[in-house]
Amino acid sequence: MSPSTHNPIAELHNLAEHAHASAAAAHAKGDHLSAHELSKKALEYSQNAFRHSEQLVEQEKNDSRQTGS
Repeated sequence: MSPSTHNPIAELHNLAEHAHASAAAAHAKGDHLSAHELSKKALEYSQNAFRHSEQLVEQEKNDSRQTGS
């Protein structure tokens, strides 16, 4: 995976990590509604990062088949 395609995926993972940390902080403060919403956002970011990673793997497989590598 090239660095230019990896960066957006890494950013999604970073967003997920931040949302998880924020959710934990909100939960610790007793703000369970915010914690729940932040946890849902973290899951969404994580799933998007996974989907983008899978798409890139498939794209690279197809590209290597076309070039005969």
